[in-house]
Amino acid sequence: MNRIRISRKLAAVAAAASLVAGLSHAEETFRIGVVSFLSGQAAESFGIPAVNGAKMLVDLFNKGEGPAPYNKVGFGGMKIEPIYVDEAGGATKQVQELRNLYDREKVDAVVGYVSSGDCLAVAPVAEEMKRFLILYDCGTPRVFEERSYEYVFRTAAHATMDNVALGRYLKAQGVDVKTVNYINQDYAWGHDSLRDFNATMTQLYPNATTGQDLRPKFGAGQYGTEISALMSKPATVTHSSLWGGDLQALMLQSAPRGLMKRTQMVLSAGDHVLPGLGKKMPDGVILGARGAYGLMSPDTPLNRWWFSNYEKRYDVYPVQAPYRMVQAFMGLKLAVERAMQANGGKKPTPEQLAAALKGSEWESPAGMITMANANGHQAIQDTAISKTKFSTKTNRVELVDIVRFKARCVNPPADMSSEEWIKSGFKGAQC
Repeated sequence: MNRIRISRKLAAVAAAASLVAGLSHAEETFRIGVVSFLSGQAAESFGIPAVNGAKMLVDLFNKGEGPAPYNKVGFGGMKIEPIYVDEAGGATKQVQELRNLYDREKVDAVVGYVSSGDCLAVAPVAEEMKRFLILYDCGTPRVFEERSYEYVFRTAAHATMDNVALGRYLKAQGVDVKTVNYINQDYAWGHDSLRDFNATMTQLYPNATTGQDLRPKFGAGQYGTEISALMSKPATVTHSSLWGGDLQALMLQSAPRGLMKRTQMVLSAGDHVLPGLGKKMPDGVILGARGAYGLMSPDTPLNRWWFSNYEKRYDVYPVQAPYRMVQAFMGLKLAVERAMQANGGKKPTPEQLAAALKGSEWESPAGMITMANANGHQAIQDTAISKTKFSTKTNRVELVDIVRFKARCVNPPADMSSEEWIKSGFKGAQC
C-alpha cells in the first residue's frame, strides 16, 4: 500500500515537473533576424517573396503544422519570434543592422542577404561577434573560398552550380556555340558569374570565342546602349546573370528590338522574373534558378505541401528566393532541435547551433541539402535548367525541356575552389 502511494506520489511529482518544464519551454522564444530586400529594385522578385516564405513558415511552424520531421511546435517547442529587416541601403548599412540585431534585439540567429556584396561584408562581422548567421541566398563563391568560418553558414549552393549547369545544358541540347556575348552587373556577383560561365565554355566549347563583355552598374535600369551593342555583333549565345529589376528591365527593353531572335539568351538565375513578366518574357530563353526551384522543382510530398501552401496564401507560385528561404529555415529548425537533444533540452548557444548544422543534411522542397563544402559550412544541391514557353492554356510562362543535374555533377568538390575545379575539367564530377 505504501509503495503504491509512494509510486503515485512520484508519478505526480514527475508529471508536475514535466508540466512546469513544458510551460517554461513554451514561454521561451527563439528570436530570428530575417534580412532581405523589402524596398528597391530587388524587392519585388527576390526580397518580398522570400520574406513571405519566412512569414508563412513561422506561422505554420509555431502551430506545429509542418510535415514530419518539421512538425514539432516552433523550434523544439520554443516559439519563433522573427524580426524583419530591409536589406536596402548597401553593405555598410547592413553591417550596422547586423550588429543591432545581435546587440539590441538580442536575436539568437540571423537568416538573410541576397546581395553578394552584403554577404561578403556581414559574414566577417558575425564571425568577429561569435554569433550565428545563415546566408540564405547570395551567390558568390568567394564567401567561403576566401576565408573560413565557425559561426557562418550558407544553406544554398553558390552560383558556380548554375553556370556549370548552363554549359552542360547547352551541350546536352546540341547547341553549336561559336561565339559568346556577356552582359553582367559590375560587382562581385556579376564578375563571378562571368568568370564561371566563361571558364565552363572554355572546357565544353574550346573553339568558341568571346565577343562582347558588357558590365552595367547594379541598378542601372536602362540598357539601350548595351542592347544596341549586342544587336550590332550578335553571338551564338548571350549570357547574363542580371537579376531582380535589372533583369526585368533587360527583358522588357530587349524583346521588342528582337534580340532573342538573333541570339540564344541564357540566364543563370532567371526564373524569379517569370511571374512578373508573364507573356512579355520571350519563348526559348534558357534559364536556371540556382537550384531545382519553382516550376522546375521535384514532385515530392514535401514540395507539394510547400508549393501549394505558398500559392494558396499569396496567389502566386514560389520561385527561387522563397525556396532558398524555406530550406534555410528547415535546416535551422532541425539544427536547433538536434542541439537541444544533445544539451538536455536547453536553448542552444551559437557554438552548439554551429556544431549541429555543420556537415548536416536535410530534405527541402527542392530536394536534399547537404552541407558538404567549406568544412561543412557550404551547401551543395541539385539544380535544373529549362526553356521558357508561354502557355495560353495556363496563361503563364511554362518551363519546358527541363534537365536536372545532380549536386556533385555541377558543384565543386570540398577540396577545390570553383575556379580550380572548372579549369581542371570538372575533376571528380559525378554526372
